[in-house]
Amino acid sequence: MTPPADDPENVGELIERLNTGWRIAGPDAARASLKQRLIMPLRTAMTRLLRTQETFNSLVVQYVNHQHHTISEEHQALTSELHRYREALQARERRMDAAMQALLAQNGELKTALGVLQAQVRSDRSSRADRASRSENAEPSNDSHVSNAANVAHDSNALSSSYVGFEDQFRGSADAIRSRLLEYVPIFTGASDVLDVGCGRGEFLRLLAEHGVSARGIDLNQAMVDVCRDQGLNATVADLLPYLRSLPDGSLGGLFAAQVVEHLQPGYLTHFLDVAFEKLRPGAAIVLETINPACWFAFFESYVRDITHVRPLHPDTLKFLLVATGFQQVTIRYRAPYPDHEKLQRVASPGFGDAAETLNANVDKLNSLLFTYLDYAAVGRRP
Repeated sequence: MTPPADDPENVGELIERLNTGWRIAGPDAARASLKQRLIMPLRTAMTRLLRTQETFNSLVVQYVNHQHHTISEEHQALTSELHRYREALQARERRMDAAMQALLAQNGELKTALGVLQAQVRSDRSSRADRASRSENAEPSNDSHVSNAANVAHDSNALSSSYVGFEDQFRGSADAIRSRLLEYVPIFTGASDVLDVGCGRGEFLRLLAEHGVSARGIDLNQAMVDVCRDQGLNATVADLLPYLRSLPDGSLGGLFAAQVVEHLQPGYLTHFLDVAFEKLRPGAAIVLETINPACWFAFFESYVRDITHVRPLHPDTLKFLLVATGFQQVTIRYRAPYPDHEKLQRVASPGFGDAAETLNANVDKLNSLLFTYLDYAAVGRRP
């Protein structure tokens, strides 16, 4: 099948045939074969008779060549203009992407600031109500210590409000935390009177309620407790040890603390475990989730970011403390694995032999130190 004449790949061939075939006499004698030379006189006589046709052919070929050259130049100019236009569009798209990223960053900052501001307003309202209630029942005092205590309480509330914004930005949204904590719910199935220590925004309290497990939470952060109460959850502002000591022995059906133990001094932590052991019923579970400092990425990216962290706890250390307190069936559950595609990658180059094996062995060692599990939970039961 003959390709169409307007096929770009066929145009050049057609023009070449025109440039070589417009002569009626055929090729020049110097380039003609023996057979062509024998019939050349006849061709010459025919050329004289058809000179007008050959002249016409020559003009047509010249015109076609001129048009082809003109069209080629116009095509090249259009191609160059299209290329410049495409580059301009790509540059504009890059500028728009950069502007969009800047707007998204500003939006995130505004959301954080708004969340902090809203929490501060709630805390200020609560503080004013508390002060008004105390002033109605207390005699006037000129003691400077009273004024200083009020100022410290106000500063604490401001920090609490800011920490809500910190949680929103760095720990994750409430939905993300709920999804992450869902795996702990089966541990407390069938339990009652579960205590969520450091309940935060109440994600785990709500999960337990949805699964029919009665629970309450405590937190030092007034703003966090306000968030819980706004959701109808049972939460109280309380210090951990005094609150636990106030409970009857064996009154708790479970204890949960996510991202709390790293905020405690070592002595306070051991006392907390001792008292928790007394307050839990036989068979009740204790779950302590914390950042995994054995993963260097988790330590340097998550642990050191939070200024309220006191001391990291290695998984072996926390497990030992639970066993030493008397808890049994203690296990470590690693969670939140670092994404494989973001780890250091092994090389697949058989031509390098031992060098590739050594490199891959070092990559595996680094991955085992830097990029493992971001969090872990120590889980035990009161015998």
